Amino acid sequence: MGNWRKFILWFAQEHVDFRVQEFESLIKMFGLQARRLTEQTRKPFWVVEFRDTDSALLYASRSISLRAMIELYAHSHKLPEFHQRLRNHVTTNWNSLAEYFRVEASFKIVVETYNKHFSQREKVEKIESMDYLPIEGAVNLKKPEVEWWYIEFWGLDPTAVPPEPEDILFGRLVAHGQRHLIKELSLKHRKFIGNTSMDAQLSLLMANQAMVREGDLVFDPFVGTGSLLVSAAKWGGYVLGADIDYMMVHARCRPSRITQKVREKDESIRANLKQYGCADRYMDVVVADFSNPVWHPRISFDCIITDPPYGIREATEKVEKKASVKANTRSESMVHYPSTSHYSLQSLYGDLLEFSAKHLRLGGRLVCWIPFHSEDYDPKMLPQHQHLNLVANSEQQLTGNTARRLLTYEKCFEYSPTEPLLGGITQVPTPSQDFRERYFNNALESRKERRMRKAELREQARVEMNARGKIPTDGRSKKCDLNKARFV
Repeated sequence: MGNWRKFILWFAQEHVDFRVQEFESLIKMFGLQARRLTEQTRKPFWVVEFRDTDSALLYASRSISLRAMIELYAHSHKLPEFHQRLRNHVTTNWNSLAEYFRVEASFKIVVETYNKHFSQREKVEKIESMDYLPIEGAVNLKKPEVEWWYIEFWGLDPTAVPPEPEDILFGRLVAHGQRHLIKELSLKHRKFIGNTSMDAQLSLLMANQAMVREGDLVFDPFVGTGSLLVSAAKWGGYVLGADIDYMMVHARCRPSRITQKVREKDESIRANLKQYGCADRYMDVVVADFSNPVWHPRISFDCIITDPPYGIREATEKVEKKASVKANTRSESMVHYPSTSHYSLQSLYGDLLEFSAKHLRLGGRLVCWIPFHSEDYDPKMLPQHQHLNLVANSEQQLTGNTARRLLTYEKCFEYSPTEPLLGGITQVPTPSQDFRERYFNNALESRKERRMRKAELREQARVEMNARGKIPTDGRSKKCDLNKARFV
């Protein structure tokens, strides 16, 4: 085994389908050696081996899905075996662990469960069951020098909680993930946002899957309000964007916030990056039609991160080209406002992959979203290009029967326009007009059906809470009782 060390990775249970792709991307980006020992990736607790502690900390320094990283001391499925393994680990590795048990080291023990509720008394009993640990320091619940974690995993199904925990783990907290950035970059307090601004968590995940490194040149061809540029710049990338919407790029469109009537004069994508201390990473944003590239053939990007418009909240448009122009209709001094036409999803994604094949450096990544109707999904519908290799594919459910997938492509061959297309580009089979029409015209449930469905979900939630041993509280009744108590 050498210097391999085991760690518990505690993940947030949201965007579960993205955690494997982010993990693998960060491992590759940093060139780390890691072995995932947990096969069920939907579990919130993974047991992972890293070559050394520094490698584990490097991974934690970028992960958005990770809540905390804990050095594993003992892991078992049965309580007696767990306690025996914990005793043996402390005894065997006492020379390296002694510093954490010294008298001067303050500590606290956290009891964490999943799919099972423990009362405070039960948590104390769990802690007292490990009284054989040679802990001699003082308790400090606010800022302990050493933080111990006791974890019990009771399965993923809240309606079928097993009689015994599936996993029992214990270890020492060594690092937290970067989830604080989700709140720091929240759209609630961002200077400039629009109807389609990507939320901070997904933006950061996209930047991680694109493997944005310090000093990388990152491009977003459908920049909008620049949410993806903010996340890329936060990881150290130099950002550049383009969009066909003049009003959006210059922050002259209608405000998206309900309480805001007009845009402030200082709203801009540059102001967003300045707000988060990344103004030195902002290169520029240009008004450009993606179907008619304005970029020099020699320009090369390290990453392309984008969320193309789907025709729902933002139109899919390109500049109209006229075959013939009427004579004597305009002079050179007249301002020209080009007309636009519909930009189908087939053409859009075909152009996006072709552009990425031309302008990405070898090994660079394209990260983009593609929408679809759930019943239509087939891996064969995903766009393909002979110079790009699809390395990650994750799904996010949207409203109704629609969803979108986050696709990550990696450039595997240098682009050569003279080479014959081996596989060409596989277009998206469902046309964008059909996607948009079906999105708006699908039969929606009535208000009565929606109320009944939500009532069933609430009742199911109460049943699941009872199964986990958690007593549901009636918030409305509690509030009424508090109000009555004021007048007693």
